[in-house]
Amino acid sequence: MKQWGISMSEQVEPLPQSEPPAIPSLQMGEGLPSLNLPQEAEGDAHAAETIDTAQLKRVLEAALLTSTEPLSLAELKKLSDAPLDNRRLDALIGEIAQDWQQRGVELTRVASGWRFRARPEMQRYLDRLNPQKPPRYSRAVLETIAIIAYHQPVTRGDIEEIRGVAVSSQIIKTLETRGWVEVVGTRDAPGKPELFATTRQMLDDLNLRSLQELPPLDEIGTLLEQVKAAPEADVAAPRLSIVATVAE
Repeated sequence: MKQWGISMSEQVEPLPQSEPPAIPSLQMGEGLPSLNLPQEAEGDAHAAETIDTAQLKRVLEAALLTSTEPLSLAELKKLSDAPLDNRRLDALIGEIAQDWQQRGVELTRVASGWRFRARPEMQRYLDRLNPQKPPRYSRAVLETIAIIAYHQPVTRGDIEEIRGVAVSSQIIKTLETRGWVEVVGTRDAPGKPELFATTRQMLDDLNLRSLQELPPLDEIGTLLEQVKAAPEADVAAPRLSIVATVAE
């Protein structure tokens, strides 16, 4: 009778075993497999731009030296490759002005903006290169521009009332040609007389930032004499001065 069980002599066949999953081996120097993780969006290239202060100062200086007219802050900002605020621009202009402290020209601010001009004490030397005399304006012309400056806007009738004499059309034409006065409107009165006011050009020629810097009326002659002694002499294009002469 066959006994149930397993004799020691019988060999039990091992159960089939499944192969373990293959693990990729990394060779020396190999990095880990790249993971497809979302990358941060790149910012605007212009936002990352930095301003080269030294280069920008050179550019601003070149523009101011070669311009025949004052340059406003808005115009100077166009020279920067990166956005430039007023505070930063003012600081750079201040540095340029400081750099020219001991030079024969200076950076000055007038009504229309910033520009270089010859220092007043240099003018007598520069006059030797241009001995041509500046235009001479009569007292009538100078009185008229003074009245317009201190009482603007005024009509021709207002000027005549203050001066006590008639104002010729030639006087107004002279001031308009010089760029010192302009028509800014008309008065709501019979005949709609024109209203005259001074221009930024006049302030620039007198080296003033605003009308608030005009001296008292009785000192206007002193200001004109200063302009005579030291006319606006830009590095690129010297300006004309005005000389008060008493009409005979």
